[in-house]
Amino acid sequence: MKVAVMTDSTAYIPTAEREKHGIHMLPLSVVFGDDSYEEEIEITTEEFYRKLKESEHFPKSSQPSIGYMTSKLEELAKEYDAVVSIHLSSGISGTYQTMVAAGETVEGIEVYPYDSELSAMGQGFYVLEAARMAKENRSAEEIVQRLDEMKQTIRAYFMVDNLTNLHRGGRLNGAQALVGSMLKVKPILHFVDKVIVPFEKIRTRKKALNRIFSLLEEDAQKGDKLVVSFIHANNEQAAVELKDTFLKRYPSHDASVSYFGPVIGTHLGEGAVGITWYKE
Repeated sequence: MKVAVMTDSTAYIPTAEREKHGIHMLPLSVVFGDDSYEEEIEITTEEFYRKLKESEHFPKSSQPSIGYMTSKLEELAKEYDAVVSIHLSSGISGTYQTMVAAGETVEGIEVYPYDSELSAMGQGFYVLEAARMAKENRSAEEIVQRLDEMKQTIRAYFMVDNLTNLHRGGRLNGAQALVGSMLKVKPILHFVDKVIVPFEKIRTRKKALNRIFSLLEEDAQKGDKLVVSFIHANNEQAAVELKDTFLKRYPSHDASVSYFGPVIGTHLGEGAVGITWYKE
């Protein structure tokens, strides 16, 4: 069985890395007023954050159409027997459910949609592991089983500078956004049951980052090797500093820097920082 691995653009795996590992990608779009841009294809992350500052329109995001997905699956069916398609959390986007529907209509290829229940590089971890296994000619069922194992240890926490974008985008309820803005807190957020909810409310950015870092350290000290990613929304220096501090203390673990691109940046806003990790 020849297995393809596909994801959507919100995994934020750079083009060169996708090509290296043979990963196929479905772009989500970010919309400013009447103008729509496929992220990673028609707009770069740098262009997005510049536009975010300059545009009079608050951006929105949109998922690929079922027709687009169906066409992509039909294209893959010419070369592959199956595809494992890994998507951002179904609690914040309909992309996964649309892939489920598309997979039921396409003949000639077995489709295994997978709900990461996360986004950004937390989602990316699943994709990279699936691609590694596909290269080893592992079956789609084996790949999905491994992803389910990873889900037991994967953790992701992120801090936003304010809750305005999450509130306006409908990803956090109004009462939580109001409390956050009144107290001027830097909330730590995470995914629970596929949706974004507050983990803790902390008064300063520095304390919030230190708190997330301490959660990572708790796992790093347990002895299992971790794969870690430090993620930023147009604030690479903050992510690099956290990574360097972590590797200095825990050199035996794997760590990298990633980013929140246009679609996720639309909801988190500029300046957000996150850390995600799993036991290797």
